[in-house]
Amino acid sequence: MPINDLLQKYVPDANTWDEMYENNSVRNQYSDVMDFFQQLGTEELNKKEEQAKRLFMSQGITFTVYSSGEGIEKIFPFDLIPRIITASEWAFIESGIKQRLQALNLFLKDVYNEQFIIKDGVVPIDMVYSCPHFLREMIRFPVPYDIYVHIAGIDLIRDHDGSIYILEDNLRTPSGVSYMLENREITKRLFPDLLPNNGVQSVLDYPDILHKNLVLLSPRKISNPTIVLLTPGIYNSAYFEHTTLARLMGVELVEGRDLVVDNHKVYMKTTNGLQQVDVIYRRVDDEFIDPLVFNKNSMLGVAGIMSAYRKGNVALVNAPGNGVSDDKAIYTFVPAMIKYYLNQEPILKNVPTYQLSNPDEKQYVFSNIERMVVKKTNESGGYGMLMGHTATEEERIKYMAEIQKDPRQFIAQPIINLSSAPCYMNGKLQPRRVDLRPFALCGPQGIQIVPGGLTRVALREGSLVVNSSQGGGSKDTWVLAE
Repeated sequence: MPINDLLQKYVPDANTWDEMYENNSVRNQYSDVMDFFQQLGTEELNKKEEQAKRLFMSQGITFTVYSSGEGIEKIFPFDLIPRIITASEWAFIESGIKQRLQALNLFLKDVYNEQFIIKDGVVPIDMVYSCPHFLREMIRFPVPYDIYVHIAGIDLIRDHDGSIYILEDNLRTPSGVSYMLENREITKRLFPDLLPNNGVQSVLDYPDILHKNLVLLSPRKISNPTIVLLTPGIYNSAYFEHTTLARLMGVELVEGRDLVVDNHKVYMKTTNGLQQVDVIYRRVDDEFIDPLVFNKNSMLGVAGIMSAYRKGNVALVNAPGNGVSDDKAIYTFVPAMIKYYLNQEPILKNVPTYQLSNPDEKQYVFSNIERMVVKKTNESGGYGMLMGHTATEEERIKYMAEIQKDPRQFIAQPIINLSSAPCYMNGKLQPRRVDLRPFALCGPQGIQIVPGGLTRVALREGSLVVNSSQGGGSKDTWVLAE
């Protein structure tokens, strides 16, 4: 069966914005690619799909799902059909993310120092101090170059009318960039001529840009500072990513037990003795990074690392304490931060969000819960979430009782009808819902965003949940050069 037959049977939901299809015709940016797939036919596409699975398996491209207390490693499902973004749309997205990160970084600097935004009544003080990720240990802390957010993953969605919204900000230890890089490599292996023939911009210089930024952060101004990537270890869900990034940057992958602090300096244990460490790209959460300051039972961090950081003898990436700015309750204030710090209108919009600590907003959400998605403010990965339209009456009542115990820890948003994109499934093209996580790198020389990101796909028909931990997959994301 040629693929144009499949195209004819491709039927996106009439109430959903489709990335490829508009008014029963293929959008310009997809036309050449779909012509190419049309010539391949389903038999060849099926072979390519099998080849992709084998490549993912042989290269160990996995993530871990924590279920019933067991860690289960799974291959990250990959869809052959790329998600394609035009140059002009990317320019709009890029400018919006840069603006947002500027404001969020200024907020972090302010909230841990002078707190002007609180004194001026823009962000309520109780909202900040009730955030479990606001670290009092970071108050008046001398952060190098005043950069708190070095690496950010900003989640974007598109509504039924094509409008782009920021769904959430990931500013602590954002993950997923390795899948963006591997998706591109797999596409190059499967379809070697497709990328250059379509003028697709490269994402593969991400590790080089990150490494350059890490070098610039070194407290010792030497030509070859020692940089390490600190991982919680093999049982972490993103361990594949940690190993990939360390390998691509040419830096050591270490665990807490490989480092030691002496006289406020961090050293790595090597076969040749101790070697001073200048920059630590940490993938260990704040509460586990230093047992002398935070969780005293942590086996993942390094005793004394915060003291070395405060003395300016080592740089940490990202800075501890960033969780106060990606708390889902603080999210509602980001447009106001942009106006307050930058005196600009937000380029990218927030999803309308209800604070359940506000009695009126909580009452409205409870009255309309079947049309809401309710989230815990400090959970990630799709955990602890209620999708009102698919939940049973019993589940809603139980969840509302949970909210009543501590309303501050919940927000609600109207269910957004995420855009769909074509996926090759079971020998045919089918629409599935998608989001996009571009990755931004902030260094002493400014903010850089590689053109693309991780497009996550809700593989189950009708599902709006794209998280890998909840059964989602991904696809290569193309940004065209022109």
